[in-house]
Amino acid sequence: MFPRAAAIDCGTNSLRLLIAERTPAGVVDVRRDTRVVRLGEGVDATGEFAPAALARTFAQLEVYAAAVRAAGVSAPAIRCVATSAARDVANRAEFFAGVRERLGVEVEVLPGQTEAELSFAGAVAGFTELAGPVLVTDLGGGSTELVLGVSGRIDHAVSLDIGAVRLRERFLRNDPPRADEIEGARAYVDAQLDASGVPFLGASTWLGVAGTFSSLAVFDLGLDRYVRDRVHGHRISRARLAELNDFVLTREIAELIELMPGLEPGRAAVLCGGTLIAERLAARIDVAATVSESDILDGLVASLW
Repeated sequence: MFPRAAAIDCGTNSLRLLIAERTPAGVVDVRRDTRVVRLGEGVDATGEFAPAALARTFAQLEVYAAAVRAAGVSAPAIRCVATSAARDVANRAEFFAGVRERLGVEVEVLPGQTEAELSFAGAVAGFTELAGPVLVTDLGGGSTELVLGVSGRIDHAVSLDIGAVRLRERFLRNDPPRADEIEGARAYVDAQLDASGVPFLGASTWLGVAGTFSSLAVFDLGLDRYVRDRVHGHRISRARLAELNDFVLTREIAELIELMPGLEPGRAAVLCGGTLIAERLAARIDVAATVSESDILDGLVASLW
């Protein structure tokens, strides 16, 4: 058997796993999986992981730990990282202990800069040819990473406190959101983007990473379920992102689940925050968004070899 490695990303909204094998022909996926566990549910308001959120996360970690063992992977070929949700919570020691018990490794809380760099490395690895400079947008539940680079060189990298879960819980509280809530969220996102220092107009390629972009691609393609090979590389124009944002913001969660086949309820509940961020980014960028299904997990696995 060829060398294998595993990476687990504990995000604010999703828990994700990649087990990969390095062969003479290149790196191939053994298993890639995403589950919405809402680890960061309520964190923006309380500053702590909720007991129910920890329970959901630990239950899925047990499933992932079994898959990693079955694939013959063990430390030190395992990396488990946490991002925005785990940076400032008061009870993160409980989370760390739960991860250690189930995976046998220490969870790494990634600084925003490191998360941005790994997201960039993973996203661009999924394409053989890219017109540079490339802007990678990793739109998560609690934060959004923006990385602009060319030919492997990163020129700008920033992690912003804007994410799908954070906007939903802080601003977009009604179902569907009210006009004044949308305006407040839009102003907050605009302020964050304007202060980011990223020269958006300098991007020749825009790669969109994570659940919001994947969900929109599935819907835009007319698919009834997620198909990675179809979603990866799909382009969504700036005008279409604006249309999709309006579509999501004006519908109840139950309606979105009905109208967007394959959309998980946990994702549907926060999609409005993600589409609003994507639309505000599109207003600043001259090119369409290209959806990348290669992401921080790919960057993490690459770091293990």
